[in-house]
Amino acid sequence: MRPTFADPKTDIIFKRIFGSESHKHLLIGLLNTLLELEEGDLIVDLSYLGAEQRIPLPEMKLSIVDVKCVDQRDVRYVVEMQLFNVQGFEERVIYNASKAFTLQLRTSEDYDRLRGVVGVTICDFELWPGPSEKGGPAVPMLSRWHMQEQHTGALGLPQVQYAFLELPKYSSGNRPESLVDKWALFFREAENLDVIPPELDEEPFREAFEIVRMAQLSEEDYEAYEQSKMAEQDARGALGLAKKEGRAEGRAEGREEGRAEGRVEGREEGRVEGQALGKKQELRRNLRDLCKALDVHWDEARWKEVETYSLDQLRELWKTLLRDRC
Repeated sequence: MRPTFADPKTDIIFKRIFGSESHKHLLIGLLNTLLELEEGDLIVDLSYLGAEQRIPLPEMKLSIVDVKCVDQRDVRYVVEMQLFNVQGFEERVIYNASKAFTLQLRTSEDYDRLRGVVGVTICDFELWPGPSEKGGPAVPMLSRWHMQEQHTGALGLPQVQYAFLELPKYSSGNRPESLVDKWALFFREAENLDVIPPELDEEPFREAFEIVRMAQLSEEDYEAYEQSKMAEQDARGALGLAKKEGRAEGRAEGREEGRAEGRVEGREEGRVEGQALGKKQELRRNLRDLCKALDVHWDEARWKEVETYSLDQLRELWKTLLRDRC
């Protein structure tokens, strides 16, 4: 039996809500809330931008969840839903926003034609858990970032800014206190509800619930949604298992192969090389688990090629798979 509402964090549903011209007022409302814009600075209209050219992996079948748009002041927005905290995630957010900034300019055009870019990312995990690294206060559920002069704290260079909504940090229970709380509650709990709760029974949330109502999905869309949810669960399981087993097996195999190599080439050299071999074997196993979870299909020729990769090449391949999926 189908649940009443679909999960708005999945790719097909997220884009159905926020990537549709007929529902763009929902994206406007979300952005005005997460960017804490006030009267006079509010986004009143926007236009969607086409997907930028990426260098695709032919094996990847799952899309990156993002929506790109520009408002009436020509400010660009890159809006993303991020399900997993993967290696290189923060760098990818910066890369995407920077690319949206630089791609505005064509050859021979002046730099003053460039307009600001805001990267908005909704995270289904804690990106900054606990106090800051320097002992400062913990980062709140909604955080906004841009350049700061380090001696005086003066803010400047606002051309590229970032906002993050970390859903696990929601703490208001069934009593959301602000629009930010209400959006967080919607993203977190929609798929678990049978009816629209009183706290969200108002616009724009009432309309968002109607869009994610399962009865609104065609059989084709429902099948795509189910596959997306299964792929998400498989990826979560594969990543968790790979981390758990990889650490234990890598240590054991690294020690064993280190002893074997040490007998031939010297104990110290063998230990170092054995650890490297163990790490490579660990990464190759984890790659197989990850490919299975992400529905990536490589033939035996490709896997034989992977067997020849150095440790750095394996790490880069791992990061590429995660970046293009997540």
